[in-house]
Amino acid sequence: MKINDLNASPVDILLVEDNPGDVQLTKEALAETKILANLYTAENGVEALKFLHKKGEYKNSPRPDIIILDLNLPLKDGREVLEEIKTDEDLKRIPVVILTSSKAEEDIVKSYNLHANCFITKPLDFDQFTQIVQSIEQFWFTIVKLPD
Repeated sequence: MKINDLNASPVDILLVEDNPGDVQLTKEALAETKILANLYTAENGVEALKFLHKKGEYKNSPRPDIIILDLNLPLKDGREVLEEIKTDEDLKRIPVVILTSSKAEEDIVKSYNLHANCFITKPLDFDQFTQIVQSIEQFWFTIVKLPD
C-alpha cells in the first residue's frame, strides 16, 4: 500500500462507533481530507468482529488499513474487541486507534496493555473533533509506514 502515491487506491477505515452523531462527524471530517478513504462502520463490538472475520453479511468486507474504536459499545465493548483483535494472528497488525469519551486512567492503561496503537479522548467541540479525525488520517496514512 503506497499511501503517498498520487495513484494510490483508497484506504479502508473501520469505524466502530455506536453514536450516529460521531459517525456523521467522522464522515464529514474525512471528506475534507486529501486522502481517498472508504469508511466502513460497525455500531457494536459483535458487528465489528463479524466485519473483521468476514462473517455473514460481511463475507466480502475488505481488511481495514486502520480501525478507529470506541470503548463504550453495546453487546461487546471496545476493550473486548481490542483484546480479540490483538490476540488474533491475522488481525493483530492492523493499527487500532482508541477514540472514546473516556478520560479514565484505567481505560488508558488497559487499552495500551491490550496493545492499542494510541488513545485519544473525544473532544466535545466540533472543530476539535474534525481536527483530531483528520490528524489520525494524516498521521497513519502519510507519515507511518504500514505493512502490506
